[in-house]
Amino acid sequence: MSSEALGAVLFDMDGTLVDTEDLWWEACAEVAVGLGSALGPGDRQALFGLPVEDAACHVSGRIPGSPGPAAVAALLTTAFTAKIENGVTTLPGAVALLEALRAAGIPAGLVSASPRPVVDLVLETVGGDRFRLSVAAGDSERNKPAPDPYLAAARRLGVDPASCVAIEDSPTGIASAAGAGCAVLAVGLGGTAPEGVVAVSSLENVDLALLRLLVTRAT
Repeated sequence: MSSEALGAVLFDMDGTLVDTEDLWWEACAEVAVGLGSALGPGDRQALFGLPVEDAACHVSGRIPGSPGPAAVAALLTTAFTAKIENGVTTLPGAVALLEALRAAGIPAGLVSASPRPVVDLVLETVGGDRFRLSVAAGDSERNKPAPDPYLAAARRLGVDPASCVAIEDSPTGIASAAGAGCAVLAVGLGGTAPEGVVAVSSLENVDLALLRLLVTRAT
């Protein structure tokens, strides 16, 4: 299979390229405590992979007398951004895969449910030059799990979504990518990956041959 069959590889950010899931949970927990109510272990699972708008609705619903989802979303964004500013860790295999794509001339895009200020900070760590584009919260009409972010990325790259592989780590992101018609590769979900979705434990286990195969299987 020639490289032309693989139009682009679209990466989720949090938990896929960089290790930010703990930072996200800490931001949510701190905001909730600041508003007078603590979150529990069940909330952590519920908040996993959610865009800030949906996370704000969840947190707001746990707090009596909450200022409302919009205000909570602003607090979450501020808290999460502050934590990202202290630095993030790139997950194993991420940089090597991005460099392999660049060497092969295959476009890479970043498709995140996080706000633009967070995405831009992470790009400083990962290397914005490794991506042809980035899509953040607010860059499409709807956020994940709607297909809009992935459709927007494919449209801006000038490629068919069916020729793209989306790499995701959450059910929310997988639903978004699959809804857009992309082939999906799940990272780190193990046995919890949806049926029919190829799963790997790490980006270290991903190469161009696998990505091309995923597009071939989907078409």
